[in-house]
Amino acid sequence: MVWLRDDLRVADNPALTAAVATGEPIVVLYILDEASPGIRPLGGATKWWLHHSLEALEYRIQRLGARLVLRRGAAHGILREVLRESDASHLFWNRRYGLSERTLDAEIKSYANASGVAASSFAANLLHEPWTIRTGSGTPYTVFTPFWRNALASPLPIREPLPAPHSIPSGPVLDSDLLSAWGLLPTSPNWAMGFSTRWTPGEQGASAALSRFIDRRLTHYADMRDEPAKQVTSELSPHLRFGEISPFQIWHAVDEVKRDASAHLLTACSKFLAEVGWREFSYHLLYHWPDLGSANWDARFDAFPWAPADPQTISAWQQGVTGVPLVDAGMRELWQTGFMHNRVRMIAASFLVKNLLTDWRVGEQWFWDTLVDADPASNAASWQWVAGSGADAAPYFRVFNPALQAEKFDKSGEYVARFVAEATAGPAGGYPEPIVDLKVTRDRALEAFAQISKLPRDIRPPLPH
Repeated sequence: MVWLRDDLRVADNPALTAAVATGEPIVVLYILDEASPGIRPLGGATKWWLHHSLEALEYRIQRLGARLVLRRGAAHGILREVLRESDASHLFWNRRYGLSERTLDAEIKSYANASGVAASSFAANLLHEPWTIRTGSGTPYTVFTPFWRNALASPLPIREPLPAPHSIPSGPVLDSDLLSAWGLLPTSPNWAMGFSTRWTPGEQGASAALSRFIDRRLTHYADMRDEPAKQVTSELSPHLRFGEISPFQIWHAVDEVKRDASAHLLTACSKFLAEVGWREFSYHLLYHWPDLGSANWDARFDAFPWAPADPQTISAWQQGVTGVPLVDAGMRELWQTGFMHNRVRMIAASFLVKNLLTDWRVGEQWFWDTLVDADPASNAASWQWVAGSGADAAPYFRVFNPALQAEKFDKSGEYVARFVAEATAGPAGGYPEPIVDLKVTRDRALEAFAQISKLPRDIRPPLPH
């Protein structure tokens, strides 16, 4: 049996490759687990993506001769049932890194072994396992640059991607849920109508996105990646989130470009791979600090004077009607497409946390529900970075000024016009006045953050392993 989770692909899937190598019939299983302790249910946008990703995967597996079995419920109970039903002798999966997921996997491995079922796990979704990159004193890294320098200097080569199997021998026919019965797609209203014009979930969509990036966008990446109107970013993050493509496949595809690249293109390759490195660093943090998404990494921020949550103000931010054009453009892009350009994410997050003095967890939860690439490590680490409470965080005195950011990165106004047309139409457009004064609220935030900065740094201890 192959138990799929965040690895919805057949190529470069070590668990599937190992199962096929046994020569035995195979059951391929996916469990929608929203019931196990500590497992965070998916948000609305990721549920939309999951539906279409599983649809694509089911077709791919059928073409290879097998069948994808879908079950919903607490994973431990479902696996016990399916192991009994299938009489499987071996259980394969690729590793996860959140504490609740690791705890669950350890319990299942113990149960399987006690039941005479050999259980094997594999590294599939990170270039480096989180416990392998440590400082000279053996502690986890807390700053990205030395972390990535150490990772790049690792004597262990980045392994080559594994090929897709030519076929998958089909196991016993088991009952499977209907994907449509899971209700993952929005209906009334269908707020995801714009998603399908932007995205093609599934392994083939991921491969096409990588090819498009390398062929058309990579050469402009170093110069234009911070300009939201320019389509030069990879847009691979949702495909990585669901494991439709592996970082190994991305690494080697870009490494191939570097072999005969100009100095300019080499710079672009390095900058892009460093973004892959930030994903690795985020998982490094999640592994060592499992409550990254719910607790301040720097405990000083437990005393931070967040403003009382005002539903009307937060709603204005969520709906993109703050009267601040670049912030509103980003929030509307998010609502319409399930995505937001990374530069604009930082600006929108800074506005919420610093200008509105709202607890970063409010924003993290909204992004969790609305981003198609909502990732347990990157989402949490990025929000804490903006808030100043996280590892390698932006300095507390860095408050993004949306007007200056627009002048620098959206000079033509193309991005704002695309999503907030009324902001460019003058007084007749009906665009609201800003809900806050940027300078006044910046000064208020700096005063509050300055008080925190006077306290001795207080990093929560990493989880012992």
